[in-house]
Amino acid sequence: MFGPERGVSGAQQADGVAVRRRAAESSPVSKISRPAAEPAAEDPDLARARGGDDSAFTRLVAPLRRELHAHCYRMLGSAHDADDALQDALLRAWRRLGGFEGRSSLRSWLYTVATRTCLDLAETRGRRALPVDLGPASDGAVIGDAPRTDVAWLGPYPDDPDARAEQREAVELAFVAALQHLPGNQRAALLLFEVLGFSAAEIAAMMRTSATSVNSALARARRMVAERVPSRTQQQTLRAVGDARVREIVAGYAAALERGDAGALVALLTEDVTWSMPPMPHWYRGLEAVTDFAVRVPLTSCGSWRHRLTHANGHPAAASYLWDEAAGAHLAWSIDVLTLRGERVAEITTFLGPENFPLFGLPASLP
Repeated sequence: MFGPERGVSGAQQADGVAVRRRAAESSPVSKISRPAAEPAAEDPDLARARGGDDSAFTRLVAPLRRELHAHCYRMLGSAHDADDALQDALLRAWRRLGGFEGRSSLRSWLYTVATRTCLDLAETRGRRALPVDLGPASDGAVIGDAPRTDVAWLGPYPDDPDARAEQREAVELAFVAALQHLPGNQRAALLLFEVLGFSAAEIAAMMRTSATSVNSALARARRMVAERVPSRTQQQTLRAVGDARVREIVAGYAAALERGDAGALVALLTEDVTWSMPPMPHWYRGLEAVTDFAVRVPLTSCGSWRHRLTHANGHPAAASYLWDEAAGAHLAWSIDVLTLRGERVAEITTFLGPENFPLFGLPASLP
């Protein structure tokens, strides 16, 4: 499927750099610089792996696993799908390692394999959505809202505590959600070029197309993403607010839910705040609608809440636990991802489901 890598000429590389430099001012995301730590072609583990040593292959790919997993998440919008894609991609790479001739770096080759694996998976599973993609906001609380099981929902992604700001920026909710509206080839081209720093010529070799086609896909992808991603990233906002104040805001959100204090919650929100809860289809926009929902559902009718502060998709977040009488404990309920604008909460995205908690290393219950 993958075949030997095609060489990239110096002229093609220079052209790719020039295109990337011209695009920098209009790019909707910051580029992640290529990490220096990748195995060289002469690494003795490469020869051992070609000879069938799976432990040598594991050592080769270990420094790249985390970034490859994040790439798969951006492509697919689901950490669980990213697990499947990365496992499949590494299996494909292991089986075809004899076809790797060292004309490109091992990192580039693995990104080629991972990207094609994600494109194959995306064809079978479809794009991921948020409730805002399905229809207009509800004017007031919808009581008895039922999950939609016919939709592939966007999922949360745990933050890497060692990640740089631009790496967190590249998994922010607005950006990953916007990517899901792109065809697979445009999504791949944008991520490889704008986020990971590959040249148009390198991407053309990866995707078996021309640099002209890559540049055309990039132009269309940039326009679509720019329409959906705020001009100010969440990382810029968080730096301006400061870590201590961000913790106060998230702790205030959690405390308001635990006390059932509508006034304290409303004081944290912007006038145009939105609240969505995948896999529930209904969502709310504006202080009046959000307050009506908050008062009639989580603040009064759900029961006792407890929270753990966490981070997801480069955003501050709260892990919510709801009291269960039969279990005699607070059970994992949702990951509430908060998007700040200044020192107020502009979006609450509540990812329902205990299946999200293991991703964040969080317990299933609080005694």
